[in-house]
Amino acid sequence: MPTLKRIAISVGDLNGVGFEIALRAHNDIKQYVHPLYCISRSMATQAASLLKQALPEDFECHEISGGFTIQPGIVDAQSGRYSYASFIAAITLAKSGVVDAITTLPIHKEAWMKAGIKYVGHTDALRDLFECDAIMMLGCEKLYVPLYTEHIPLRDVASHIQTDPLVSFFLQLYQTTKHEPIAVLGLNPHAGDHGVLGDEERFIEAAIKQTNAQIGKEVFVGPIVPDIAFTPRFRERYTMIAAMYHDQGLAPLKALYFDEGINVSLGLPIIRTSVDHGTAFDIAYKGIASVQSYINAINASLRFVSLQDY
Repeated sequence: MPTLKRIAISVGDLNGVGFEIALRAHNDIKQYVHPLYCISRSMATQAASLLKQALPEDFECHEISGGFTIQPGIVDAQSGRYSYASFIAAITLAKSGVVDAITTLPIHKEAWMKAGIKYVGHTDALRDLFECDAIMMLGCEKLYVPLYTEHIPLRDVASHIQTDPLVSFFLQLYQTTKHEPIAVLGLNPHAGDHGVLGDEERFIEAAIKQTNAQIGKEVFVGPIVPDIAFTPRFRERYTMIAAMYHDQGLAPLKALYFDEGINVSLGLPIIRTSVDHGTAFDIAYKGIASVQSYINAINASLRFVSLQDY
């Protein structure tokens, strides 16, 4: 029997739904991966007791210091600090080769801020820690949506639409996924309507042409009118749609595939996948959180490990 790939699980904010998801999915995922949970045994036991469950004997924990009292649904600095420590531990395990990939459960950005952590989220931290331009891509096998800009104010997006950075983004996206074809959304309504509603599309069009020339084939298509890109007929042709900003891509994606979606960080020296949802404080420890995104994220980790091995 082949050795199972080892996946480090960053447990996220323990005041949210992350631990419940990990615990409920444990018996499923252990059939095809070896999970290593970045949480102390004592904190895992406390979380399991809140769910009125016993912690399985084979629930392997990687000890994290800094225990605290879990408060379901509460934004708390201690929980934010612990989720960050769990995340850093998972990264360290991957960098040292102890695990083959990491999968992260949701953190709470305000809790990180309360804890004095300077990053606004996982991807922001990964870029800084690895000193590289990681791409945030969300979705599922039916549709993936990579984001050109992410957690920046909407008023700043237009100034980021420039040809050279777009070319770099497109090339990295293709090199890390080998996906084709890839549709590229315009920024403005009607993709600018030939300059009537904005002219940022000229930079996007130039970047597409330059990128395809460098690749040697027509991989990228666009700029596409955003309001038709997520229709059923269009999605039959394109299973990857690059968005210019966060909500342009993620609002329709989550309307279509909320429970199935995952988050993948592309362009890193480690493999990292994540669930595509937040901490869901309103349902924390109620036993009703969906495990589908988490299971899909674990499966995606395995696929990317296989690509790397190949």
